[in-house]
Amino acid sequence: TGNNALDVAGFSLPGVPFVIIGHNRRIAWGFTNTGADVTDLYVENFNANGEYQTPQGFKNPDIRHEIIRVKGQADTSVDVAITRHGPIVSDLVPGETRKLALKWTVYEGGTSLAPFADVDAAQNWDEFQRALLHFDSPSQNAVYADVDGHIGYHATGKIPIHPQHAEGAPLPGTDDQHEWAGYIPFERLPSAFDPPGGVIATANSRITPKKYPYPLLSAWEAPFRVERIYRVLESGRKFAASDMIALQTDILSEFDRFCAERFVYAVDRSKQASARSRQAADLMRAWDGRMSIDAAAPVIETQAQKELWRRLLEPKLGADYALYSWGMRSVALENILVHQPQRWLPKEYASFDDLLAAAVEHAVTRPHVPNDLSTWRWGQEHPLYLQHPLFGRMPIIQRWSGPGWKPQSGGSYTVKQVGREFGPSQRMTVDLADLDSSTMNIVTGESGQLFSSHYIDQFHAWYDGYSFLFPFTDAAIAAAKKHELTLQPAER
Repeated sequence: TGNNALDVAGFSLPGVPFVIIGHNRRIAWGFTNTGADVTDLYVENFNANGEYQTPQGFKNPDIRHEIIRVKGQADTSVDVAITRHGPIVSDLVPGETRKLALKWTVYEGGTSLAPFADVDAAQNWDEFQRALLHFDSPSQNAVYADVDGHIGYHATGKIPIHPQHAEGAPLPGTDDQHEWAGYIPFERLPSAFDPPGGVIATANSRITPKKYPYPLLSAWEAPFRVERIYRVLESGRKFAASDMIALQTDILSEFDRFCAERFVYAVDRSKQASARSRQAADLMRAWDGRMSIDAAAPVIETQAQKELWRRLLEPKLGADYALYSWGMRSVALENILVHQPQRWLPKEYASFDDLLAAAVEHAVTRPHVPNDLSTWRWGQEHPLYLQHPLFGRMPIIQRWSGPGWKPQSGGSYTVKQVGREFGPSQRMTVDLADLDSSTMNIVTGESGQLFSSHYIDQFHAWYDGYSFLFPFTDAAIAAAKKHELTLQPAER
């Protein structure tokens, strides 16, 4: 009661009795994925008796017998062998003959949901941090703000202190020389409180200084999205909640605009460029970098970028070049285009300009490219597919079960990060000066009932980039409500 009342609103997960992301009367918080390295593979040495080697001698693995029931077919039986490091997962790696055990923090026990009772009740930064101390997995970037004007950040989760070894290489499992040295202490995880710049932003990118003592990740996500957020927030403007929605749905890609400028420069300098390449260059020249539904330039640029990667990697990797991808791929390309190292230039090209011009030429002369390049549409080439996984397979019901294929704006390096089958799971802005002016929106709707009027009533807000008022005080809720559902415990 009184100041100690649990009064909290926000987003949860099905079956979870806590608010996971949201605000109470005094604080607000949110999360993005850290992407911390929380696994290692170990090579186990099995003998002819099915035992595996440990420092104490050979031991029998635990065997977990699982039955997978398949509709219309016979049951499938799976025996999972579990060593001291974890389950044997070799069958998941085509061609792997070694016995590989997966060690993962999830197998170490603990729960990620228990702390949220304390998170929901926290009244200040210290209480919020204490609640997160017991958050195990998945590792998250927690951002915080309160009604007193404070902001904070803290990485969370059980993140192991790995032994030194080559990235991605499995470790020997027969001795104790390659085991985890515990977990990074919570107080040593990256954190910040009221930084001098007055801004905290996370977008799955680097969160540690160069001299951070622990190997938090093996590879970071590209920095372009978080750089865009900081550039907007540090512009000196006075922001409203509606500006935060605009930033969450921002579709300007500095990386793609940079690549387009390089392609234009190369085509302009090329004596062999065709009329189609020159039209492509003109379209990219006039482009503002926004990955808009009706824009042609981002289609040309991303297709030329794809062809450029092929010409860079194929001489080194052969047919396997298409399998080679990583989180900092865009940064690698940026460095190659800025510094133009000779070792990266394929031998059949006299210069990087010739290489880039050839990539553009290929991109715009392939089959199925529109005759008039200006009619090419990013939204059609980069659509969203959103559909119920079961009802969406039923020919008649699928008309109501999801929006299906929709052209969309945004891309991999925009603040509004989207792909064919992924995007932001919710959007929230919290006005800590007036909590009743906060907004929220989820992807489709709150109802799981297919024929409910609320089943997909939030999609257009999510898709078009607007949101809904999120009233908090009793008076604001009473003024806004249209229906009321009262849940009462059953009488015994």
